Amino acid sequence: MVKITIVGTGYVGLVTGACFAEVGHQVVCVDNDLKKVAFLQGGGIPIYEPGLEELVKKNVASGKLRFTGQIADGVAHAEVIFIAVPTPPKPDGSVDMTFVERVAREVAGAMTEYKIIVDKSTVPVKTGEKVAQTIKRYNKQKVEFDVVSNPEFLREGCAVGDLLHPDRVVIGVAGDRPVEKMKAVYTPFQAPIIVTDINSAELIKHACNSFLALKISYANALSVICEASGANITDVVTGMGLDKRIGRAFLNAGLGYGGSCFPKDISAFVHIAQELGYDFRLLQEVQNINAEQAARFLKKIHETLWIVKDKTIGVLGLAFKPDTDDMRLAPSLDIIRPLLKEGAKIKAYDPQGMEKAKEFLPDIEYCRDAYAAVEGVDALVICTEWKEFQSLDLAKLKSLMGHPTVFDGRNIFDPKRMAELGFTYASIGRR
Repeated sequence: MVKITIVGTGYVGLVTGACFAEVGHQVVCVDNDLKKVAFLQGGGIPIYEPGLEELVKKNVASGKLRFTGQIADGVAHAEVIFIAVPTPPKPDGSVDMTFVERVAREVAGAMTEYKIIVDKSTVPVKTGEKVAQTIKRYNKQKVEFDVVSNPEFLREGCAVGDLLHPDRVVIGVAGDRPVEKMKAVYTPFQAPIIVTDINSAELIKHACNSFLALKISYANALSVICEASGANITDVVTGMGLDKRIGRAFLNAGLGYGGSCFPKDISAFVHIAQELGYDFRLLQEVQNINAEQAARFLKKIHETLWIVKDKTIGVLGLAFKPDTDDMRLAPSLDIIRPLLKEGAKIKAYDPQGMEKAKEFLPDIEYCRDAYAAVEGVDALVICTEWKEFQSLDLAKLKSLMGHPTVFDGRNIFDPKRMAELGFTYASIGRR
């Protein structure tokens, strides 16, 4: 058992804390938002993530997990302190490190004995050096410490499973002293542990996310060629994915990637490369292809509907991906906002994302279920591939719609089946 403190209770911090407690560690989660802390202490869960609520409640009840608003409390408790605070993008694509620096200062001021301070947030390469400098500067007691980089590889929607059953654990260190304790943290997870220098560990996370985004944009670029040639993107990427050197994951054509990680991390990596003297044009094109997907999809809508003003359009799916309520940079926003601007009326349904969507889209009608969202509409747009949408009664769907026109941004339906049922149907990379 290791005594652990997690600073930050967002997606990464809360999931990490709950999972560490689940495998037997003693965990304190710290947040400076006292209302959020009180909400968590009262049994509330501020985000939707499958399996998380049960895990948190179970480990709070067992005494292995608790929450506090006092960082000094967390520092006093811990052998290992994880920094899991936001690293939002700046307008130029670089990363705002204000929260990380602030936590480093506060931890340094509260330290009275040796601690291991771990960067869990996604940070630019060489951040570890700056965190170490900050802690040394504000460490009034002049106690010894080590800084470690331990990037997270969690996917929203399956983050609990990703942390409990990781593909690998990356530990970046400047020396040998923290290695055994960090291994003790992760031994219960029974995953390969890779020990590197800090700079390499920090680069691994940006390199991974950028490569996955590249695969998504590659599939979307192929979808344009498929439409122009009469090929089927689903068949093409299936044939590609069976090649063990390539793999099928992240080769789905659609509306492009969104969320809080990929857009931010790719922009950050481009900026990091520029600062290091390299023009990462490949990743810039990945960004360009992703940005074009919404425009291409809107063009399909306009080619079919001609005029969208005063038309009612149903939308299924608002969150940026299934099994989350996260609306940050969701592709649905890039579809709905232009339609609203042109005078369309939007009726929408998402299994989990509607409450948070109201912050981004206050002027649309939110419906109780998928069928209510399509009732009387001139067309339906699918933005998120929730499983429940794939099992909809298509005959009922058609009977409820004012006109059976479907724009499928996630390729969840079979074009032949839709044609047989009498739908006007458009998807991505398929005819």
